[in-house]
Amino acid sequence: MTSMPSVTLNNGAAIPQLGFGVWQVPDAEAAPAVRAAIEAGYRSIDTAAIYENEVGTGQAIAAAGVAREELFVTTKLWNSGTRDWSGQQGRDAVRRAFDESLERLGLEYLDLYLIHWPRPMHGSFLNIWQTFEQLLEDGRVKSVGVSNFGPQQLEVLLKESSVVPVLNQVELHPHFPQHELRAFHAEHGIATEAWSPLGQGKGLLTEPELVKIAEKHGRTVAQVVLRWHLQSGVIAIPKSVTPSRIRENFAVADFELDADDMAAIATVETGERLGPDPQGFDWS
Repeated sequence: MTSMPSVTLNNGAAIPQLGFGVWQVPDAEAAPAVRAAIEAGYRSIDTAAIYENEVGTGQAIAAAGVAREELFVTTKLWNSGTRDWSGQQGRDAVRRAFDESLERLGLEYLDLYLIHWPRPMHGSFLNIWQTFEQLLEDGRVKSVGVSNFGPQQLEVLLKESSVVPVLNQVELHPHFPQHELRAFHAEHGIATEAWSPLGQGKGLLTEPELVKIAEKHGRTVAQVVLRWHLQSGVIAIPKSVTPSRIRENFAVADFELDADDMAAIATVETGERLGPDPQGFDWS
């Protein structure tokens, strides 16, 4: 088994640079998929309350035969529009949601807890973040971060909080490489984590330039894209429920893209998102 490099977060914690995501994986399928991922060598597992598969994910973790301290488990707060997230009522709701996620996962602590979406039109993310600070002080979560935040929301947290998010999980892939946001993260010591790192397979994996690079290295296009993430300093969380694909995606630490490869990959950028723009996203 090839070891996976890790990224040291701004609080000193280390997260494997390649993790396993379970977005859109039904709960019944999460357990075998996560079990296959751990068997393949993954030690970082990423889920979320809204995915409704924390139970299956937790079952796989419990049955994995891997020491808990060797795993890095992330889940996310779904700050639903049906709740009032302001004031003490909002803080109590955050704590309840955290407790419910821990219970579903069957864990005593989380390695990382994220605000799933900023929903800036409601102005409640700072109150949520301040509650995350309290959860961190309680010791049941080791690191806290955000997902889908832009520079404006991050600036608020940096100004109003003593805790800097350890990472921001955002849509990122060669079609949408997020140059400006990554530069902001680097300036403030925030790691960048990519969701949909393979572009959901929608055109990215058939790009002629990427196909050429894959043929050159005797690899799949998915492996080339994941290797691009690693060499770009980005944490990636690909998803699959197929054991052979899970193993294939993990086998990217033993080859390297050269400067010509990286330059060619840069030419496929389109600047187009696959997911919603977080600045206007308000799904409950």
